[in-house]
Amino acid sequence: MSLSLALNTARSSLFATASQIETTARNIANAGQAGTSRKIAVTATAPGGGAYVVTVSRAADSALYTRMLAATSSSAAGAARLEGLDRMQATIGDPESDASPAAKLGALGDALAQYANAPDEPSLGAAVVTSAKDLARTLNAAAAAVQSVREDADAGMVRSVARVNDLLRQFAVENATVIKGSAAGTDVSDAMDRRDTLLASLSEEMGVTAITRSNNDMLIYTDGGATLFESSPRTVALAATPVLAAGQSGAAVTVDGVGVTGADAAMPLRSGRIAGLAALRDSLAPTMEKQLDSVAHGLIAVFAETDRTGGGAPAPGLFTAGGTTVPADPTGLARRIGVVAAVDTDRGGSPALLRDGGINGPSYRAGTTGYAGFADNLRAMGDRLDAVRGFDSAAALDPQASLGDFASASVGWLARQRQNTAVTADSEKALLAHASGALSNATGINMDDEYARQLELERSYQASSKLIAVISGLFDVLLQATR
Repeated sequence: MSLSLALNTARSSLFATASQIETTARNIANAGQAGTSRKIAVTATAPGGGAYVVTVSRAADSALYTRMLAATSSSAAGAARLEGLDRMQATIGDPESDASPAAKLGALGDALAQYANAPDEPSLGAAVVTSAKDLARTLNAAAAAVQSVREDADAGMVRSVARVNDLLRQFAVENATVIKGSAAGTDVSDAMDRRDTLLASLSEEMGVTAITRSNNDMLIYTDGGATLFESSPRTVALAATPVLAAGQSGAAVTVDGVGVTGADAAMPLRSGRIAGLAALRDSLAPTMEKQLDSVAHGLIAVFAETDRTGGGAPAPGLFTAGGTTVPADPTGLARRIGVVAAVDTDRGGSPALLRDGGINGPSYRAGTTGYAGFADNLRAMGDRLDAVRGFDSAAALDPQASLGDFASASVGWLARQRQNTAVTADSEKALLAHASGALSNATGINMDDEYARQLELERSYQASSKLIAVISGLFDVLLQATR
């Protein structure tokens, strides 16, 4: 090897090593920053010997990254559902809670039985009214909590949609940088990191699938198949519904006008925070609403008075929703149910009307003799309370049950939904932690490894420098010999 060739080889090695040292220093500086991958200076052998840096690439694992995105979306959906179910259960209670509608209904049944056994005892009549008021307030609070969960879920969906659109706009900028740099052959590793970070953030809001094509251009689809990004971002939209009354549906999230949430969604989202919130708003909470309304409707019907003359329709007795007739449609009754003023001593009423009837006038009176020991009307109420009756199958419970059994099943249904969701959410959270850890190990920056690599490169740099110095000395000797 000639001295000139040796010098060129040493110099190219020196420059290549300097670039590699710069890359390790860059890794060390970026260690700890979320979404930053390990950068690698890719070298090749020059035709005349030595080495040179071809490009700077980044550590990547598409399979692990895809798993992490899916785990992020599933975890976010589960967390959204669980938060709403927790809030509902905090108000409605669990099967063991004395504050649940089922427990309050049981207390009312006990008070009614005691009054029927001693109908001449006014304090027992007052106890029935007190239990009824307590039950009505419990149903009111439960219905209000469910409505609040629905409305908050809708507001959360609106915020998520706004975030999705913002992330897509940022993604478009970074994607354009990547395409331009890839076509020109420049280092785009940092831009690709930023793009991946945006995609990971996007996966929190909705399940996504990414496809890479020429010049590292990326396309994004929802997990339901709707196109989110192809050369430019698609428009994600949702019309807010600030107030969601019982039975009212919220608006659907759309991608370029195509529904991705709701019963009629053409390409429904399967995961992500939006999917979890939509499940709360459109399915879980409305089902709970139907159950509470069914209990309220049953109470109004069970305690309704019958016109003893046969000329009038049944009228609300102990319980009312504000009207003069027993409602045919249970929708919204849990929010409106209350105790009639005629039996409430706090409002000038008399609990004795429960025993004798006549809350709605003389024609509805059951005990016509004024006998204080009359208990037939009270026992009839107790029998109706324990009797099997029909319920709406849309409430997701046994449509043939007693009112007490239906109320207990409702509380149990909520507890099961919450427990199953919690178990799933914990599993998805663990899966996300595992996927994120595996991806970090495969593509992240390890400070110890980088420092060790940098030390090795510095030694190589020193060796190349010494070799250049030796060759330079040999050139000096050769020049002196030729003078």
